[in-house]
Amino acid sequence: MEEVSLTYTGIMKQGNERIVKVRFTRNGEKDYAEAVIPGGKVERSKGFSQKELASLSFYLRANEKELYQKAKEITGLRAFLR
Repeated sequence: MEEVSLTYTGIMKQGNERIVKVRFTRNGEKDYAEAVIPGGKVERSKGFSQKELASLSFYLRANEKELYQKAKEITGLRAFLR
C-alpha cells in the first residue's frame, strides 16, 4: 500500500453514541476511505481495494483507544477556544 494519510475529528455525538470520524487519503486525496469509530466501519470509499479497506478497518479497531484519546484533545481545545 502506498503512503496513506489519516485525519480525524474531535468527539461528536450521533444519537446517544460518541463517535469520531476518520478519513484515510492517498494520491493527493484522489483515493479516500471515510470511517467511524467505535467499530471501524468504513462508510464511504473510492480507490481502495476491499483488502485495503479491511486492513484500514482492522487498524481502526486495534487503535481505537488511542484515536479516542487524540480526538478528546481536539474536543478539549475546541471547547477552550469558544
